[in-house]
Amino acid sequence: MKFCSECAHPVALAIPEGDNRPRYVCAQCDAIHYQNPKLVIGSLPVWEQDGEVQVLLCKRAIEPRYGYWTLPAGFMENNETTAEAAIRETEEEAGANIELGPLYTLLNVAHVHQVHLFYLARLRDLDFAPGIESLEVQMFSERDIPWDDLAFPTIRTTLELFFADRKKVREGGSYGFHSHDIVRPMRSSGAPD
Repeated sequence: MKFCSECAHPVALAIPEGDNRPRYVCAQCDAIHYQNPKLVIGSLPVWEQDGEVQVLLCKRAIEPRYGYWTLPAGFMENNETTAEAAIRETEEEAGANIELGPLYTLLNVAHVHQVHLFYLARLRDLDFAPGIESLEVQMFSERDIPWDDLAFPTIRTTLELFFADRKKVREGGSYGFHSHDIVRPMRSSGAPD
């Protein structure tokens, strides 16, 4: 940040009185510009038929990670709830109609200043199509997930947790809520995760 969004004067990093972290501060109008983590919200859309579960994934048509597979997700907008954001992102990226379930994963990605939240979701039908940010949208069973072509560690973590919980559900258990810190960086093209 170089200029104050309040008065357009230059800003400088300083620790404001009563604070303990450097913030961008305007010497002209004294505005303190806080920078906080962004929320990435999405869903884990599933279809179950005859005991078989499939997950809906989107192949990214945008950077970062163009051409890699992801769950439908994106940045939360102002004036929407996390649930509304999950439904909107699923509609925008996958053209899918979902019934939103409970919050499933909360993943802190501190090294990129983000928190990723994924809700369990049930597809209401199989009428889906790629949105402008997706090259294609496809259903995958666990054995067919393109594990080496997943876009982000948060996607891999959420899917691994889901399929581990799925085994518990088949034995009479239930899906849990999971909170994790993701410390591994996003992999570069061709590099193992």
